[in-house]
Amino acid sequence: MSLLSGKKPSYLGHKQGKLAASPKSPNCVSSQALGKANIDPLTFKGSASNAWTALTNVMNAHKGASQTEVSDIYMHLECKTPLLGFVDDLEFCLDDQNKAIHVRSASRLGYSDLGKNRQRVEQIRSTFTKEVNQS
Repeated sequence: MSLLSGKKPSYLGHKQGKLAASPKSPNCVSSQALGKANIDPLTFKGSASNAWTALTNVMNAHKGASQTEVSDIYMHLECKTPLLGFVDDLEFCLDDQNKAIHVRSASRLGYSDLGKNRQRVEQIRSTFTKEVNQS
């Protein structure tokens, strides 16, 4: 384990469809946050199980991401930056009722992420949208 990977926060996970709150530092985005940390959830049409399978496929192919916890409505991945090995926590929570998958991506260490978490989520969104529309 690298010194730059940090320790997995104990507050990760979901409680009744809610992901952890975003910190005040600018190194997190969440579809359940207000203000600058807010990012849109992933949305889908059709069945939730097809959408979840599409997201699983996207994340299995995502470079630098490794799954640490997966259920039928929650997924946690650790995303390691290629150069220095910083670890970000990426979480997804399925909201079948609203045809959405909530997302939270946060750096474990440091104050700013220079927009990396937002960039990652938008890249995943683009790939997910293509994948879910094929199924």
